[in-house]
Amino acid sequence: MKCKNLFIAMLTTLILCSVIVTTATAAVEVEVEGAAYVGYSSMYLWRGFDLSDSDPVIQGGLDVGFNGLTFSYWSNLDLDSGEINETDFTIDYGFALSELVAVGVGNVLYSLEGAPDTNELYLGVSLNTVLSPTLTLYYDYDEAEESGLFYTFSVGHGLELSEALTLSLGGLISYNQESDYSIGDYNDWHNYELSATLDYALNEQISLSPYAIFSDAISDEAEQVIEDEFVAGLTVTLNF
Repeated sequence: MKCKNLFIAMLTTLILCSVIVTTATAAVEVEVEGAAYVGYSSMYLWRGFDLSDSDPVIQGGLDVGFNGLTFSYWSNLDLDSGEINETDFTIDYGFALSELVAVGVGNVLYSLEGAPDTNELYLGVSLNTVLSPTLTLYYDYDEAEESGLFYTFSVGHGLELSEALTLSLGGLISYNQESDYSIGDYNDWHNYELSATLDYALNEQISLSPYAIFSDAISDEAEQVIEDEFVAGLTVTLNF
């Protein structure tokens, strides 16, 4: 890692640590909550890319949060090779600017097999209104030669079908601004995604979630690097 990137990573860590200390000091009691999950997916789909050559994968992780801070671990197990080829570590801090606007900021460390590890900062802004529209900006400050930006805009809605069953529908579009490390050196619309998830609560802690996602390129530039993809899977989640 270059000195400049190391400095940025250290600075980000210090800022987040200071938030932890300030938050913990201000609170008399710190309520910790989280979730552990594991699931089967027909492929590893990331920003429209089929990263598993259409082979099935096992994906799982752990989220632990308190007072707006969330620490996350996630990994991808390639069933063809039997190896974990990616592990991500995320630090996220979310807070409300008002009753209408919420903000999330964080850093993702991508630990990859067969490719250089890299770090990505992100900033998301959500509106607490119909469909919960969310705009998120991603910035790879580590391995990208010319660090561009990647944008996503998403909406979603949940329908309570019964006391234990919820249907969540979502949509997303993305735009690439020369995010050359992960996407490609171009400025244009990238992909769209449509998703549907059924969450079935077995009890207060454990849930089963079958899901389906369809993704396709939006622009001619994006069609040079991604194709239309359909993914289906099942996730088991333990909340604590």
